[in-house]
Amino acid sequence: MYTRKGDGGETSLFGSRRVMKDDPRVEAYGTIDELNSVIGAVIAASRNRRVVAQLKDVQRLLFVAGGDAATELSSPQKVPRIADSDTLALEKMADDLAEKLPTLKSFILPGGGQTGALIHLARSVCRRAERRVVSASRTEELNPALLPFLNRLSSYLFNLSRWVNKLEGKKEEVWTR
Repeated sequence: MYTRKGDGGETSLFGSRRVMKDDPRVEAYGTIDELNSVIGAVIAASRNRRVVAQLKDVQRLLFVAGGDAATELSSPQKVPRIADSDTLALEKMADDLAEKLPTLKSFILPGGGQTGALIHLARSVCRRAERRVVSASRTEELNPALLPFLNRLSSYLFNLSRWVNKLEGKKEEVWTR
């Protein structure tokens, strides 16, 4: 599908305001969309039903986060917004995984098996999405719940990568100079 409305480098925020495609807000929700796609690749690679189910829930939340970031807080459009309860749910998921993992005493290199490595990739894209939301929030008023949500999501993804690698018998490689 194409409308030709973006051929000049502009796009519409959810609502009606037109902005350039490299606008910080567009960068923020575009990176959230990219994260959702990377998580889709993780889902495609994973054979663990629990991991797939949790990540599909995360994808649903990322659709909310993307729409939230794409919609001005003052917009008359009623869109779902990321809430503190979403962040708390991610915290619980991260904590549940952490209880099953050995305590880290050193940095580890991203990697492991295919699924674990893809989750590390998702985590790094999540961190970029968080940075893009910070950039956008310097000039735009964004939902203040977005930053803690993305921060907890990256923690969950880190723990999930470690847990998946543990399940698959993939040893964590400790970073050394």
